[in-house]
Formats: sequence, structure tokens, C-alpha cells
Amino acid sequence: MSTAVVIAAVVGGGVLLLMRRLFPRGKAVKLLQYPTDTMRGKTVIVTGANSGIGKALAGELLKLRARVIMACRDLRSAEDVAQDLKSRAGPEQGEVVIKHLDLASLQSVRNFCDEINKEEPKIDVLVNNAGIYQCPYTKTEDGFEMQFGVNHLGHFLLTHLLLDLLKASSPSRIVVISSKLYKYGHINFDDLNSEGNYNKAFCYSQSKLANLLFTLELAHQLEGTAVTVNALTPGMVRTRLGRHVQIPLLAKPLFHLASLVFLKSPLEGAQTPLYLACSPEVEGVSGKCFANCEEEELMARATDKQVAKKLWDISRRMVGLAE
Repeated sequence: MSTAVVIAAVVGGGVLLLMRRLFPRGKAVKLLQYPTDTMRGKTVIVTGANSGIGKALAGELLKLRARVIMACRDLRSAEDVAQDLKSRAGPEQGEVVIKHLDLASLQSVRNFCDEINKEEPKIDVLVNNAGIYQCPYTKTEDGFEMQFGVNHLGHFLLTHLLLDLLKASSPSRIVVISSKLYKYGHINFDDLNSEGNYNKAFCYSQSKLANLLFTLELAHQLEGTAVTVNALTPGMVRTRLGRHVQIPLLAKPLFHLASLVFLKSPLEGAQTPLYLACSPEVEGVSGKCFANCEEEELMARATDKQVAKKLWDISRRMVGLAE
């Protein structure tokens, strides 16, 4: 056996062992089964529905005969994906509508919501799925750090501008996709735009923590209505979310192999948002976080009501909802 083969085997085994420690799969994900007309007559908005979890979720909802509004930045990609989803959904399926939404632009969010409020008689479910992960330091059109701006502020404004229609459509649901990486963040109120120091991993964690705090405060604001809001952490999923992460060229094949073994597929990752959008088991449940279709206990930083309210008030000012 050549030295090169031995080295490759040792390195490959080491990478696979590391991936097993970092991304334990646990038990296999059970795919949900619902009656095919579960979502008939219901309208669901899914942001970022042209790839990853959003695409898989849109496909499952289409099979359940929902009217799925794909809210996407890349319309050409969305059109291609929509055709693919319709071809896979079978003869009895729902409807797909494609609309432009760029969460890095508050004007785009407002334009999208204006169209929805004028054209749609109701919204049954809003799924805040789209996100960006560990990108180089850039700012949104409105001057916000990109991860905080897209992952939190864009969805914050989107949800607020659709709340009246969601209330009028009640019982209705809001689903917020966060990440277990929230555990490594805190809300840096002194520098929310990370202008003093940019750590891309911290900024992603901060934005995912913001999702959970938003869910907490929104649930409080919606008490007494028939609109519920719940968050979820999907786990490690094979999506394009990590496209900005730099992996050495020689290590890419090993990481690809490891991802196939240890990471969830997009369809597996879509099971919990599907559960929160469809299941009668969570009817009336609000302000919670779920993982693998079960309620998840969060760290104290994600359940701090004072921090949640402070972030809420600051976010309202940042997106122009308050002076």
C-alpha cells in the first residue's frame, strides 16, 4: 500500500470522525404523512422557496393542495423550481404563485406586501425561511449588516406588514426558521451593524437569536388573537446556505461525502416547518420553538423577555415602523 493511500485513508477517516462529532445524525428522520387535501383552500407564503428547505417545503405543501406563494429574490430560479415542483407533485396538486422579494431591501419588502395585501383575500401560513449564512461583510440596501438585515430585519418588516391580513384570515400561523447556532450569539445593542468589528459566525448566530426573540415578543403581542407564531431549529441540512464558507479544494470531496452521511436532506429538514404549518397538534400553540417536530427547550438568552422587547422596539425604528 502506497504512502499516499495510507495518508488519504488516515485523513479521510479523521475528517469523517470529526464530522460525526460535529454533526451527529441521531435517529433517522421520519417523513410526515398527511391526507392529500390537508391544505386545500389554504394560502401559504414561503420566503426563499427556490432552494434548500424552502424548496422542499413548497413541494410538500403543493402535494397537500395548498396555494403556495414562492417569495424569492431570483425569479428565474424560482420559475425553474416551480416547474420542477409541479412536475413532481402529481395530478392532484395545489397552485404555485411566484413573487419577487428581496429581503435585503426594505422597499422590496414593502412592494411585496402591497401586492399581497391588494391581491390575496387571505394568508393562512407565513413561513419566514430565507436566510444568508456567514457572508463577507456587506450591507443591505438600507445600510444594515447583511445577515442581521436579511435574517431578522427583512422578515421583521415582512411579518408586520402582513399582520392585518393574517389576523383577518385567522386562525393563521407564522413559522420562523432559526438555527441551533443561536447559542453562540447575543444581541450586541451597541453595534447591531457590526461596524466596529465583524465576525461572520457571530453575526449569523446573533441574527438567529434575533429570530427567536422576535418569535417570543410577537407571540406576546398576538395574545388574544387566533394568529400563532412558532420558531424551529432544523438542524444541519445539506443546502446552499453554506456557500460562503471556504473549504480547501482537496478537502471538498471528503466534506461532500461527510455531508451525505451526517447532514439531513432538504426534505428531512423541511419536516418541522411542515409540521408547524399543517399539523392539528400545534393548533393554538404559540411562542414555542420546535426541533424534529417536538418542542425544544431554549437557553435563557432566547427566552429573555426584556431583551426581546428591547430588540422589538429598536427593530421597529430601524425598519421605519416607529419614529
